[in-house]
Amino acid sequence: MFELKVISRFAAAHQLQMRGKKCENLHGHNWKIEAYVCGETLDDTGLLMDFGDIKRHLADIIAQLDHRFLNDLDCLKAVPPSSENIARFIAAGLQDKISAAGLSVARVTAWESEDAGATYYPSKNSFPIA
Repeated sequence: MFELKVISRFAAAHQLQMRGKKCENLHGHNWKIEAYVCGETLDDTGLLMDFGDIKRHLADIIAQLDHRFLNDLDCLKAVPPSSENIARFIAAGLQDKISAAGLSVARVTAWESEDAGATYYPSKNSFPIA
C-alpha cells in the first residue's frame, strides 16, 4: 500500500452551538488541511498519482470554503461546521475526484490552529455527510 500526503490551507469563519462555550461566538481560523490518498498500484511512471493532480482536486474543494462563513454554505447545512465535519466534507469531495483512478482517501485532518485539529478516517460507505 502506498500513501501520498498533500497540504492545503484556507481561511474561513464559523459558529458552533456548544451551550455557552466561547465557540458559539462568530470566529475564524486559518485552516490547514492534510489529505492522504492511498492505493496499491503504481502507474507506468512509478506514481500512485501525480501530486499536482491531488493538489488541483483539493484546491477545487477548498475553493468552496475559502473566505466564507461556513454556517451559510449549502454543503455544510446538514451538519455543524466543526473541524470534524470539515474534514469529512473534504474527504468526501476528494474521494469523488480520485475514485475513477482506483484510489481511496485514507484520512483528512482539518487543523483549526497549530495545536488543535480533527482527523476523519473514511470507512466503506461513509459518504456523503448529508
